[in-house]
This record gives sequence, C-alpha cells and structure tokens, in this order.
Amino acid sequence: MDDHLLPGKKRKTQAMNASVKEMTRAKKTAPAKRNRLSSVTTAIRLLKAFSEDEVEIGVSALAQKLKVAKSTVHRLAVTLVAEGLLEQNPETERYRLGIGLFGLGTLVRRRMDLSNEARPYLFDLRKHTGETIILGIPSDTEVMHVYDLESPQALGIKSDLGARKPAYCTAVGRAIFAFAPEEMIDRVLTPPLTKRTAHTITDVARLREVFAEVRQRGFAVEDEESEPGIRVIAAPVRDSSGSVVGAVGVAGPSQRLSLDAVESFARPLLDTVATISSRLGYGAVYRR
Repeated sequence: MDDHLLPGKKRKTQAMNASVKEMTRAKKTAPAKRNRLSSVTTAIRLLKAFSEDEVEIGVSALAQKLKVAKSTVHRLAVTLVAEGLLEQNPETERYRLGIGLFGLGTLVRRRMDLSNEARPYLFDLRKHTGETIILGIPSDTEVMHVYDLESPQALGIKSDLGARKPAYCTAVGRAIFAFAPEEMIDRVLTPPLTKRTAHTITDVARLREVFAEVRQRGFAVEDEESEPGIRVIAAPVRDSSGSVVGAVGVAGPSQRLSLDAVESFARPLLDTVATISSRLGYGAVYRR
C-alpha cells in the first residue's frame, strides 16, 4: 500500500526515527556530562560572571546571573574567598576577583613568554648537542616540562611534555630551586624523599651541598637520579627582575653520554640560557 494511504503510520514512523536520533545524541553527550562536576562548573561560571563593567557583584545578582540559589552562591563564594580566588568588599559585602587569580594568570603569562622567547634557541641547542632539549618551569615543589625537543638520534629519550617531576633529584629542578629563597628550598627538601633509582640522593644534608654546587657552577647535573639510564645537565633562566623562572636541560641516554660528555654541554647551555634570559629582560651575563 502507498504511504499516502497511511498518514497515521507514516507520522508514527517519523516520530520513532526522531526519537532514535535524539537517544543517539544523548548517548554521545552523556559521558561528557557525567564526567563534569556541577559544583566546579558553577564555581567557574561564578568567576566568569565578573567583567570590566561589573567589577563587584553581590550574592543576589550572582544568583540571578547563574540561575542558582543564593545559598549555593554564598557557599561557593566563601570557599573561593578562602582560596584567594575571590575577595569580599567589607563595606558593600559584594564580591570581586581575588589576587590569587592574578598569581595564576602571571604563571600562565610567564610560561607563554618563556616558551615563545626560548623556542628558536632551544632548536639551536639541539642542533649543537644532538640531544633532547627540555624547558621546565617551577610547579609548587616540582618542575613541569613545558617544551621538549626530542633528539634526532636513533637512540634517545622520549619527550615528556607536561610531565611533573620532583625538583630534588632532577637537573632542571635543581637548576631552578637552588636559587630559590631558603624557605622554598626547605619545602623542596622536606623528607621523606622518594628514592626513584639506585642513584637517587635522599640525604637532605647532601642535597643541600648539591644545591650549593649548582649555585657555584651555574648549572646542575643529574646522573640517573630521576630515571634509570638518563643523564641531564640544566641551567637556570632568569627574567627582568633576576628571578629564576625556569631552566633549560640537555638530556640523553647514559650509554651514549658519560658524565664528562654531559658536562661538555655546559658552555653552549650557559650561552643559550644567557640569551633567553636577555630576551626576558635580564641584563647579567652567565659565567662558569
């Protein structure tokens, strides 16, 4: 029979097809929704509610903007104030973005500036050494790799972009934190320190001597202390204020690189970090 003779059946079939399509879309989006925490999403939306036109906003206005209960906004605001991400004006009781967000934004800006300025010189250093080049920045008491250039050689080490590693047993970490204030060094060297390999130094007194050697020589060396079979030499990068904002490392397999071979990279490495530092506004010259 022709479809036009069964309009009811046709409409039913179309409705079923539409329902199947809707269920398919729901299945595709469901995992993403399940993996999201509603409270975190609301907190982020709360922070994004502020603008140049609305620097300070009260609880009622925030609740209206976010379409949530005032009690929910109040609880989130109190938590964000405690974490430094919001501040409350004691006179108006309205909320404004906190200085903690400025600190986080500064870290992002610093990372972006450092990566952008360092990139061409990291390529030059890899060409000169033939080994993997690492750019790391401090992340609390650890270091995070924000740029890695793998060695072109057949025998090399795998790129670890985005990885966080302990500062006490890595050349990049030592090159950064050896120049940190004493209280930060104390945090980095707070026991217990994990022995990641057979060569890892965990004695705090010895590590303090290692940090002092880094300050004296201007670079740090890692001899299979973080990962078995890997040696690294690293030197600090400074910004316009003279603060150490990161470190560049040259890394390679220990079966190809002896300690002497690793330290032979010190001169080109120091020249590289001196150039990058000058690009960031640091005027001093690194010397061995």
